[in-house]
Amino acid sequence: MANRIKAFAPGRINLIGEHTDYNQGYVLPTAIDQGITFNIQKNGSGICHATALQFGESQSFGLENELPRSGWINYVMGTALELQKKTGALQAFTCEFAGNVPIGSGMSSSAALGCSMALGLNELFELGLSRPELAQVVQLADHNYVGVRSGIMDQFTSLMGKEGMVMLLDCRDLSTSYFPFELGEYSLLLLNTKVSHTLANSAYNDRREACERVAQHLGHSSLRDVTLESLLKNQTELSSEDFTKARFVIEENGRVLKTVDALKENDLLSVGAFLNQSHEGLSKSYQVSCDELDFLVGLTTGKSEILGARMMGGGFGGCTLNLIRKDFVKSFINEATSAYKDRFDIDLEAYEVEPKAGARILEKE
Repeated sequence: MANRIKAFAPGRINLIGEHTDYNQGYVLPTAIDQGITFNIQKNGSGICHATALQFGESQSFGLENELPRSGWINYVMGTALELQKKTGALQAFTCEFAGNVPIGSGMSSSAALGCSMALGLNELFELGLSRPELAQVVQLADHNYVGVRSGIMDQFTSLMGKEGMVMLLDCRDLSTSYFPFELGEYSLLLLNTKVSHTLANSAYNDRREACERVAQHLGHSSLRDVTLESLLKNQTELSSEDFTKARFVIEENGRVLKTVDALKENDLLSVGAFLNQSHEGLSKSYQVSCDELDFLVGLTTGKSEILGARMMGGGFGGCTLNLIRKDFVKSFINEATSAYKDRFDIDLEAYEVEPKAGARILEKE
């Protein structure tokens, strides 16, 4: 049995399908290069010790009767306590972690943190949980300790990603389909607004509650089973705000499946159009964008070298995702960086991304 584990879990991007995961819909994500690495070892003391190297901070906690605190410790402590609830076999440990997923970028640094830790503890203490089970454990940590009623996409992608492949994930039953992600002369470019708002604020949870209200009113457990025809038929029975948000989710879910079909046909023009439609809905209907995101998406308008762009992630900051011709990337980064600095006095960050493998054990001794 090992005494020390080094584990890594990546962040993720989502090509399309925002706010569909907690509505039991479809998403189209992939894991990326950037991620979080955990070093974990048994300590036999009865108390767990955790150090966030990037922040130069350490905290300790037990494995029962702990209440949520504030900051990064809730992700660490929550993951450990949910593992203990599920297995009863966790023991005290000492860990440290660091990574290179920009916090608040919409690339899911929090899921990378939880999944890296969960995978490492599962291996170190031989808990015997499957990767889908680990994803659900990390999701519960979000719900019960971080205060965000997140869907399953981020955790599942971090644990189940495959090199060079995009994943169609059905968030109802966690079934997956993988297929090669080949863009030819195009690539995916992320532009980071450097604006970050925590998802634990009321806006994220309020939207989830709105979706649940509509589904329940129409006699379903989730919007996954509500058709656009049924929603329109019952529009007068719903508040304008709830109707608009539900309509976005239903249409976004359809866009995911249309995007899959377009990718299979190598129809990147249609993929770009779906990205544009997604952003329009996220900004105007679901209202989770912000001035910075809308500004960067607006810079792509009329540029034939960019087939589509949208905000990515939960919203209120983070990155835009751009489907852009490779030979135009450098020029556009320069243009966007200058324009963004002039408008917001913020230094833009840019990353080209491609599908990478999911979480893995790096060392065991």
